[in-house]
This record gives sequence, structure tokens and C-alpha cells, in this order.
Amino acid sequence: MIYPKFIQENDIIGVCAPSMGLACKIKQNRLDSAIKHLNKHKIKIIETKHVRHDKHGRSCSAQKRAEEFMELVTNKDITAIICATGGDFLLEILPYLNLEKITKNVKWIQGYSDPTSLLYLITTKLDIATSYSYNIGGFGSYNWHHTVEDNLNILSGKQTKQTSLDKYEKEAFEEITGLENYNLDSTVVWKSFNKEISVTGRLIGGCIDILTELLGTPYDYTKNFIDKYQNDGIIWYFDNCELTCEDLTRTLWKFKECGWFNHTKAILFGRSACEDSYYNTSFQDTLKNSLESLNIPIIYDMDFGHIPPRLTMINGALTTINYKDGKGSIIYEDLK
Repeated sequence: MIYPKFIQENDIIGVCAPSMGLACKIKQNRLDSAIKHLNKHKIKIIETKHVRHDKHGRSCSAQKRAEEFMELVTNKDITAIICATGGDFLLEILPYLNLEKITKNVKWIQGYSDPTSLLYLITTKLDIATSYSYNIGGFGSYNWHHTVEDNLNILSGKQTKQTSLDKYEKEAFEEITGLENYNLDSTVVWKSFNKEISVTGRLIGGCIDILTELLGTPYDYTKNFIDKYQNDGIIWYFDNCELTCEDLTRTLWKFKECGWFNHTKAILFGRSACEDSYYNTSFQDTLKNSLESLNIPIIYDMDFGHIPPRLTMINGALTTINYKDGKGSIIYEDLK
């Protein structure tokens, strides 16, 4: 696995919008605040032309979005790239990417939700570690939650361990300025069908809504990746945004039938943003019914994904997951 250079003081982070752009004033306020916060941490920011534009869920054309991303990739002064936001149409840029140039200009690339397809392709095809964590808006609240500081510490090589949180946000504060902190109104409890878990493997995953769209396309290098790291074993993590329990059942069936779970040692789920079911099936029963035949540990309601705050998930990292009594930790063994 190729790990990008760690971020240092006075480095530059590039911000681009490979999916949606930040067109509304509230989101732009949050971006401006994020830039100020990062400047105080001695990190400079460069944003591409269409970060603050959006039309029908796209910051600009697919080709232009790819070009702006590649501008940041090839800029030797930039150490990392963080996506502006999520959306629905990042997949459209994949045919226009220059993978050879990405390989020759290795740097941290981070985002969550729709950026999954970009991160997943880079890690599974190019063997470059990527970061599934905050989009740039995550750095823009009045006060940083410690997971934001942890994210920067991980990308800076100062931290390799994260522990489960105490509280998460079930109901967000009303957005007035765009700088609102998280409303930590609910208690965190990681859940599992096992009483205690300690497992080490190669971490890979992202937003499951996007991963199911990649399956079987020319950008699906899953089998190559899991075969290459079969001796380490694979730890999957899935962030569910919009899939109902029925959608999720069909998606996990596809993954099993296509061999995605070969060499898998554990599967992790973040807090699901959707637990709807036409048949009144619970999210827990959906996971149990879909995955119990694999006879591997399953942990869910973990601290990553669409319901914040969120831990940093490093695609490609050799990772140890510990779990007991509703709490746990994530340790990156080779992120040095």
C-alpha cells in the first residue's frame, strides 16, 4: 500500500467540487469558516474555479470537474485534496481521470458520501491509501469537534488510534449561519452479534449506495484488491445513506454473489441514515439475515458516515478493530 506524504505546517490543501458545488450562502459561509480554521492551524487552502457553483447537482460538466480535480493532483505545491461536498453524480468524472498522473502525484484525497467512487477507485486500482472522512464543511463549525482535530492529526502522521465516541447528533441544530456545532443529543453504543471482537485486516469501503453502482463497471477493481491482500484479510466498512432495508438486502446479496466478501474478516457499518422498510424489517435483522452465513464479526452503529461526528476511515490501511460492551477502537497498524 502506498501512503501519501503526511501534511505538515504551511502545506496547502486543495478543495474541489467533483460532485455538487457549494452554491448557497450558508454552505459558502461554512467553507469560509473552514478556511479560517485551517489557516489558524497553519494550513493554506486553494479552491478550484467551480467550488462555489452548482446546477442540477453538478458544480460544472463532468469533464471540467475531472480537469479541476487533476489540476490539484498535478500541482506540486499541494499535499492533500478535500472534496467540497457530496452529491449524486461524481461517477460521471471517472472516465476523464488520468490515473497515471494520480500515481505519479500521490497525495491525500479525502471526502465522504458521493466521493466514495473516487476514493475507492484510487485505492483498489492504484494501491494508494485514501481517507473517508469530513468534506471541507466539516472544518467550518464554530468549534471543532475532536474528531475533526483527530482527522487532521491522522493526515499529519500524529495519530493512529481512534476510540468510540460518547455522543452523536441525532437531530441537528437549525442552520442559520452555517457554522453551527453538532447537537450531541444521543449516546453512542456500538452494536454487534458478538460479545467481544479483536480483528486485524486491510480496511476498504465507503458509502454503500455508491459502491453498489460501481459493481461490475470498468471501475470495479474489488476482486484484484481483495485477492492481493488476502493474506491480511479484508475489513469492509459501509456507510448507508439512502438504501432501505430491502435495498440493502439486495445489495449485500450482490456483493456476496460477486465474491466481494472473499477473504473478509469483519464487516463494519456506520450509523445508518436510512432504516426504512416496506416489510417492517429492522436494520439489525437485515444485517443478520444477509450476513450471518459468512460467520464473521459484524459491528454496526459505529462512528462514521452520514450521521456525525465521524471518525476517519483510511482505505487500504492495515487496521485493528476492537469491540466490547458497546465501545471500541480503530487502530492503523502501518500508517507511519
